[in-house]
Amino acid sequence: MGATDKLAELGLTLPPVVPPVASYVPAVRSGNHVYTSGQLPMADGTLTAVGKVGADVTAEDATAAARTCALNALAAIDALVGIEKVVRIVKVVGFVASAPGFTGQPGVVNGASNLLGDVFGEAGIHARSAVGVAELPLGAAVEVEMIVEVSD
Repeated sequence: MGATDKLAELGLTLPPVVPPVASYVPAVRSGNHVYTSGQLPMADGTLTAVGKVGADVTAEDATAAARTCALNALAAIDALVGIEKVVRIVKVVGFVASAPGFTGQPGVVNGASNLLGDVFGEAGIHARSAVGVAELPLGAAVEVEMIVEVSD
């Protein structure tokens, strides 16, 4: 089963590519790898989670936002090379705007990681960093970027 079929089985569709908010492109291919820019939890042109996780945003809501970020990254990959060309998810980096004392960044970024595992199976298991930060663009609670290997 391909990634598009798996998304449909999960009741998901890829959203439109989120337009850049500054001077960059959503994704770039270099050889057999695609690097996405950091994707915010945008849905229908609106941030779905704004503020600090552990204060303004619950860990559960932030986890859902990380899933949205991953869907946005997959949309950028699909627009560039086609999602069916993904061979493996290599690396995911998740940034979590964290309130003082919040240490649940790995659980939040699981929202992205679990989605990728659900869509790609073994090929969706990846290396990862989950980083707590003071601020993210536009006040977003979460940002996710990824590196994927693609076929020719």
